[in-house]
Amino acid sequence: MSIFQVTVLVKEYEEAIHFFVEKLGFRLMEDIALGEYKRWITVAPEANNGFKLVLAKAEGEEQLKTIGKQAGNRVFLFLQSKEFWKDYNRMTSQGIEFTENPRTEDYGTVVVFKDLYGNLWDLIQPA
Repeated sequence: MSIFQVTVLVKEYEEAIHFFVEKLGFRLMEDIALGEYKRWITVAPEANNGFKLVLAKAEGEEQLKTIGKQAGNRVFLFLQSKEFWKDYNRMTSQGIEFTENPRTEDYGTVVVFKDLYGNLWDLIQPA
């Protein structure tokens, strides 16, 4: 078994697609209409090994409250890089918000950034 998809709650489809595709450099894998208002949208990093994020538009108050806090203000997802400084500089030029300066740990080079809703991510190049 393997995990192949994770849902990220979003406010609006178009702004989420723009962030993940234009700012993070992910690929739009699927965008399928599921009725008048609902869509099945998946995005993936270039080297995704089959893993995709499902961009799901939040419905109702409970889901809306969860946007940006899907991991309770802890790092939610980990984006692995083979070229940390290249990716970090590209993301910086795209206006990605970092919560700290890059640092070197025993396990690799890492920095925490926020997605468009405030979910925390690690950009990491393993040692």
